[in-house]
Amino acid sequence: MEDQYELLKNRISHDFMQAMLRLVLAFGVFWICARIFSPFATIMLWALILAVTLYPLHLRIRTSLGWSNGLTGSLIACAGLLLLGVPIVLLTMSLIEHGSVLISEWQNGTLSITPPDESVKTWPIVGEPLYDTWLTASTNLQDLLMNHGEQVLALAKGALGGTTDIISTVGIFLGAMIIAGLMMTYGQSGEAAVGRIASAFVGAGRGREFQTLSVATIRSVATGVIGVAAIQALFLGLGYLWAEVPGAAILALIALLLGIIQLPAMLVTIPVLAWLWMSGDGSTVINSVITVYLLIAGLADNILKPVLLGRGVNVPMPVILIGALGGMVGMGLIGLFLGSVVLAVGYQLLWAWVDHDRARVETEATTTSTVNPD
Repeated sequence: MEDQYELLKNRISHDFMQAMLRLVLAFGVFWICARIFSPFATIMLWALILAVTLYPLHLRIRTSLGWSNGLTGSLIACAGLLLLGVPIVLLTMSLIEHGSVLISEWQNGTLSITPPDESVKTWPIVGEPLYDTWLTASTNLQDLLMNHGEQVLALAKGALGGTTDIISTVGIFLGAMIIAGLMMTYGQSGEAAVGRIASAFVGAGRGREFQTLSVATIRSVATGVIGVAAIQALFLGLGYLWAEVPGAAILALIALLLGIIQLPAMLVTIPVLAWLWMSGDGSTVINSVITVYLLIAGLADNILKPVLLGRGVNVPMPVILIGALGGMVGMGLIGLFLGSVVLAVGYQLLWAWVDHDRARVETEATTTSTVNPD
């Protein structure tokens, strides 16, 4: 009896050590793989979102034209680089150009600021201090810089960091578009591989259900929220460049932020229109044409949202807002796009898991009550 007990104890100890070694080995391999993949995680995640969103278009083009997967994916990637990359690059170049002009004028001592209008005093809360600071900057900029040197330096560092973030985001986006074209080329095998992974984690039936739900959520949020905001911001940015508005890229970025957090872009467009008519640089005809264009672009989300947001699944707007703001705080500008999509997918999967378990419990309770009516 003691020999059997000792044998059983040794067997349990051996199996426990084997399990621990396997666990440590698996964790070590996972950690090393994660460290190796981490520099590419952001661009690959963005490429995956683009590929999932554009894959129905890929299938439609391939079927109608009879092209191969590789040629169709290359066409979509090139079209995306032209349609989105060119306006983004133009806006980025405009931002860099305006920054360079300001720095050059500052170094040459020719930087001048237009005095504020008296109406600025009537603005709520910030009117009086803003007017005083603005007036001081327009009359004696040197003293203002001397008295607030640390604040100006911090502001300049923040502007430089923001510009660098914008440039890196543009580069990552253009690279993600190319990778998305490659992903769509191998879309069928990729879909099967993701299905196998999901089935291994949660079972065959639920794995396929979670995969379908994740794809639908990505397409819904990417097209109905981020897509609408990006399209509107690009149109508005081109309009700002056309009107030669100072800081057109920054205004377009603000319009993009407002669109993602579900605020109207007219909050930016109306001040731009007021500046356009008060500056007096263009003719009445040109100003009228630009005004009509900016009004149409500023209201375009009212047409695009019902068309695009109704597809797939509906995600509460607070989830989109929290994801966008949290992603921007944690990952910078690029997190503004990724955060809302990832959080929306997690939200949908959480409730799908909760509802599935509740339905299973209710089914078991109903079966038990049927078998044992007493």
